[in-house]
Order: sequence, then structure tokens, then C-alpha cells
Amino acid sequence: MSNHGNSIKLITGNSHTKLAEDVAERLGVQLVPTTVKKFSNGETNVKIGSSVRDEDVFIIQSSSPNVNDHFMELLILIHACKIASASRITAVIPCFPYQRQDKKDKSRLPITAKLVANMLTVAGADHIITMDLHASQIQGFFDIPVDNLYTEPIFLRYIKHQIEGWQHAIVVSPDPGGAKRAAQVADKLQLEIAMINRKRDNAGLIQPEKMEILVGDVRGKVAILVDDMIDSGHTLTLATHELVENGAKAVYALVFHALLADANLHELGQLPLERLVVTNTVDQANHKLPNGKLVVLDVAATVAESIRRLHNGESISLLFGEHDFMI
Repeated sequence: MSNHGNSIKLITGNSHTKLAEDVAERLGVQLVPTTVKKFSNGETNVKIGSSVRDEDVFIIQSSSPNVNDHFMELLILIHACKIASASRITAVIPCFPYQRQDKKDKSRLPITAKLVANMLTVAGADHIITMDLHASQIQGFFDIPVDNLYTEPIFLRYIKHQIEGWQHAIVVSPDPGGAKRAAQVADKLQLEIAMINRKRDNAGLIQPEKMEILVGDVRGKVAILVDDMIDSGHTLTLATHELVENGAKAVYALVFHALLADANLHELGQLPLERLVVTNTVDQANHKLPNGKLVVLDVAATVAESIRRLHNGESISLLFGEHDFMI
């Protein structure tokens, strides 16, 4: 559906206003004046300050810490635009909430990502733009279109321009579940892949303080750890020590979504890690590591270009083809 006849209206909640401002600047539009605050009993109160009737509305809201508050803000903003007669409402969710709860692998567990999809649809969203879903099948939880953008091209550019000797590096997955993700990066760079796993004793119990390399030889090589999410930093800590103990020359960690909600940043700063490279799908303003170890890559250009293309009825998949505009 092309929207040449109406304009882009950009709205944001409180989760990541800096990213929304950067996207607005790249698109050459002003953010719609919006008030999102709380009543004293904790209820969310929203007021949209200008008309969105028959407009193409994009609401940018990520799942930073206080994820439930920010998700509720998003639902109410969508609903407010719906009953204000917006022609189309696209929820732009750089880091999708509850995306790790995408399957039922034990009895009586919820598939909360499916519930989130239902709530977004019922609120009135017509389209979803998100980034690097933990599991791509989450797109199938929706009956409305979903565009899952990739930050991989931004990371590939960083590797090629900032990691010395990357041509002889090895790409490492910190767990078997992330092997496909690491393999895609390795394939694009034509590098070997290694895989780490939690070490188990003979009784099959996980020994949380130890990992082992299952596949690949990292000795004398630059190791590039690739993961989709970092929260406590425990996996990163174990994996980094394991790689160094096995003779890796240097370790870089590339993480798509850096929640860092439960992480000890001081301890992460002491790791034998050259750089922790993350994106700003979640606000990184309060996250600091010593010696410039934390590198934040900006996704605003990717988000802005996907919004522009969707508004004009152009292909978004071309963003990530051979002629990627980000590399």
C-alpha cells in the first residue's frame, strides 16, 4: 500500500526518544508532539498533540528496561491513533518485547511473544517493523505484515573497517542455538566458525562456571563472538575466558541487542575483551565501559530508510541485498 497522498507522522513513547529524534532528522520530519506520562496510581496517560487523520503513522518504541511500561505505552499510542482515524499505523519496535519467550519447551510455559503479537494487533497496528528477532518464526505469530530488519550489514562494515586482521579471524557462537546467526556472518566474510557450549558433567548437569569449545580452533586467531542479546553478561564472561584460555589472540563481542539490565558493567569492563560492539536498538546512554570498550553502532539510518520505503511502497528487502546501502 503506497501512501504518496499523505505524509509520514512519527510518534514516540518514552523508551528511546534519542533514536526517534535521529530517525525524524534523517527523514526530514518533525516528531508529532505527544505527551506520555503516568497518573499517580501508575496508569499510563497519552495525549497526541496534532491531527493524524488519514495519515501514515509510525510509532517508534523499543523494549528498554521497564519493558512492561513501555509496551503499555505503545499499545495505548496505537489505540489512540486508531480511534483518531489514522490511515495506517506501523509499530516500529527495534527490540521486540518478550521475544525470548517464543516457544513452549516445557509444560505450562506461556508463549508470551504470541500474546504480545495478539495485543499489538488488537490495539490497532496494521504493520510491524522490528530488528533481529531472537527467532524468525515470531513473524508467523502475526496476521499483519512484519518486516524484520537486520543489523548484520552494520556489523559487517564494523568488522571490515575496525578489526585489524579480520581476514584471518574466526566467528564464534557462544551457544548451539546461535550457530545459524554466527554461520551467516562467517559466510558473508568467508571465515571459519567455532561454537562454544556449557560444560556438563556425567550426570548431564550444567556446570555454570565453565564452557568448552565444541567446534573450531581459535588458537592464534582473532575471535569474533556473535550473539543476539546480552542481559546479565554471564554467557559473554564465560565465553571470553574460554576463548582466551584456548589461545585466541584477541576477542571481540558483537551483540545485536544490549539490554544489560542485570549486568555488572565494572566486571564486563575487566574482561580480556578488545571491544563489546552493540547497537542502539535499546538506549545505551547509561551504559559505560572503561577504555572505550563499549562501541555503540547506530541503527537510525536503517530504521529511517525502512520507514521511507514502506511509506513509498518500495521494497525493504533490497536494503539487505548485495548492494546494501549500509556497507
